[in-house]
Amino acid sequence: MNKLAKEGYIEVEGKVLELLPNYEFKVKLENEHVVIAGVSGKIRMNNIRIYPGDKVLMEIPICDLTRGRIIYRK
Repeated sequence: MNKLAKEGYIEVEGKVLELLPNYEFKVKLENEHVVIAGVSGKIRMNNIRIYPGDKVLMEIPICDLTRGRIIYRK
């Protein structure tokens, strides 16, 4: 489910592998790449918990494909 979300971002689905400090996570994408992702402000504001094994929807900027932002937990 790759599509252009906002200008300059790609939306992809992935699975959380590991929790890192400061609301960051290692996420494995559908195409087997592993990226480091933070969480969006709305997830942080509403205290939505994300655990290893959760499926998430991410935005990845086109300029840096190794980092991303989690925008939705499924």
